[in-house]
Amino acid sequence: MDITITGRGVGIPDRFEDYAIEKAERVEHLAEKALALEIRVCRHHETKGSSGDDRVELTLIGPGPIVRAESDGSDKYAAFDLALDKLMERLRQAKDRKKVHRGQHRPTSLREATAGGFSGTGLTPATPAAIERVTTGSVSVVDAAAEEEQDWTPVVIRQKVFPAVRMTQEDAVDHMELVGHDFFLFIDAATDRPSVVYRRKGWDYGVIHLEEREELAAAAG
Repeated sequence: MDITITGRGVGIPDRFEDYAIEKAERVEHLAEKALALEIRVCRHHETKGSSGDDRVELTLIGPGPIVRAESDGSDKYAAFDLALDKLMERLRQAKDRKKVHRGQHRPTSLREATAGGFSGTGLTPATPAAIERVTTGSVSVVDAAAEEEQDWTPVVIRQKVFPAVRMTQEDAVDHMELVGHDFFLFIDAATDRPSVVYRRKGWDYGVIHLEEREELAAAAG
């Protein structure tokens, strides 16, 4: 596994490189097929008379999904230890989920999955009311050019665009957990519908699908 260390606004001494490389051996025990581990160190929240905290961002690249973790600390060593613990925990959880899935029957079709209320997938389907709120777009996006003319508001909406990827609901859960997010957008491979999987409590997850109004009308008819 290749290890690269880069710094932005902060120096990277040889002592830290040796420390990080030695600690990173723990990752190889859980991710034997990992190809590279990228370690990025930066300093933020600098104020007068204070150098600010250090932030360490870890990105594990391999044949499967990318795994990310980041953390802040009083120095780069403390931040690295915290970020590494998060990364290791996400790798362990991914292995646990695979053990849970192994040997269990999975639905082979959408009809079979919905017949049991998605009980075989560990996911909870969205209610019709939730689908309606998402479809109608209850959250409006503020245009950046017009924002300056409006009164100040503490609400900030940022936009990002990612390539659409088709995958199963189980794979979407794995991707979400490995990057440490609370939700994950994807195209459901079983239905070709835009979908989002989100974390609930413990090992419970939810999934929301989007449908065109014509599809909803046809289903109701």
